[in-house]
Amino acid sequence: MFVDDMTNFDAYKAVGLGRFDEVDKEAAKEVKLTAPELGGFGGWWNYMTNVMAMSPIPDDMKFGEVPEGVLRTGGTFVVKGSDVVYQWSDTVPGDHPDLNDVLKSLEDC
Repeated sequence: MFVDDMTNFDAYKAVGLGRFDEVDKEAAKEVKLTAPELGGFGGWWNYMTNVMAMSPIPDDMKFGEVPEGVLRTGGTFVVKGSDVVYQWSDTVPGDHPDLNDVLKSLEDC
């Protein structure tokens, strides 16, 4: 679900999501990242072209500047009615919750 217009990131801030350049460096070292299986060169090419097309780059961005949206970390939420029954905040991009934990939270709903 997309909930922010990428101009001020108020929705991100409201749920406690931050920027990966503000993360404690020691905490970031603890994150175990793995490369996704994208199906060889063609898969990687598709991935990179999709990333470029979907990156939150404002129209007035100057060459060399880093868009705010690129620095933002995301999260995973399970919501039941008006209650958040599960929340995960990514430490760095590519840091995701264990899928079994997310599915377990759905069972508890």
